[in-house]
Amino acid sequence: MTTAPAPALSVLDLVPVRTGQTSAQAVSASLNLVSRADELGYRRYWFAEHHNMPAVASTTPPVLIAAAASRSARIRVGSGGVMLPNHSPLVVAEQFAALEALAPGRIDLGIGRAPGSDPVITQLLRMSGTTSDVERFPDHIRDIISLVSPDGATVRFASGGEYGIHATPRAEGAPEVWLLGSSDYSAQLAASTGLPYVFANHFSGEGLERALDLYRSGYQPTETHPEPRTFLTINAVAAADAEEAEARALPQLRMMARLRTGKPLTALETVEQARAALTVEADAQAESIMAAARRRWLVGTGPDVRAQVAEFAARYGVDEVMISPVGGAFDGEPMDAATGRAQTLELLAA
Repeated sequence: MTTAPAPALSVLDLVPVRTGQTSAQAVSASLNLVSRADELGYRRYWFAEHHNMPAVASTTPPVLIAAAASRSARIRVGSGGVMLPNHSPLVVAEQFAALEALAPGRIDLGIGRAPGSDPVITQLLRMSGTTSDVERFPDHIRDIISLVSPDGATVRFASGGEYGIHATPRAEGAPEVWLLGSSDYSAQLAASTGLPYVFANHFSGEGLERALDLYRSGYQPTETHPEPRTFLTINAVAAADAEEAEARALPQLRMMARLRTGKPLTALETVEQARAALTVEADAQAESIMAAARRRWLVGTGPDVRAQVAEFAARYGVDEVMISPVGGAFDGEPMDAATGRAQTLELLAA
């Protein structure tokens, strides 16, 4: 029997906030995790964009990326992703051009089309800041790519004049742009524009095979990216034994069920809190959601999860897997340390 080759590993971080933990402690824990991932040889470390969620502190990827770049030496750091309808394309281009100047050759700009929150927050963003028209998403992707390039972009006036625009005065390089999504639309757009593509498998997983097929079969080569390029995200928990791994998976599974059933969101429970809640709550819908999610997650000992990651990568023909380490915390574990998540990264890199 042959063993699937080990893919390169990367990290997706939502900066989880658990009960009793401050935002400062949650961010500190994630930055410590960046340093550890850098030491362990992970390829890249991305921050997601979500808003107004008690258990998620990754509201501003560019700020977190800047901090992560200063805490690391080798690993690529980036967004997974910036939700473009929430922002002006020029502002995104300027932010990531500045990040590229801060950490040359190490910046990834992952861009998504979803709002990253609920309709109320989406409306507030549009009332309080410069956003972009979601219907012009493909145009704005192209604009950003031009703006961050050393050549910049050109505005042509109806009168015949031209006006040059650069995201930064004298760029020597540019962040690598990735298109993110979980639908046929995103796969087809990435293919038609010749961009690297990431399917958000950690969030749903439904439609994965079709999205990859649409992307690969419809890919239009470009000079920068002559071949289709993709990797996949997946939720994982690795621990010293299977029982601990299952226990550490429980808080995030319960959070997923709350999100999917429309219940009020809270800070992430500890393992003990999640276990206690299960003994007093009887919710067949939530239990069904948790069971379905658990079947898609990789949970177990280090060797078991490493083997599952390799099989997962081989099944879908990718040479890189981005791990979303969803291991929760036990009572008493330090607030400024991501103990369960660090353990997952360490065991998978072993």
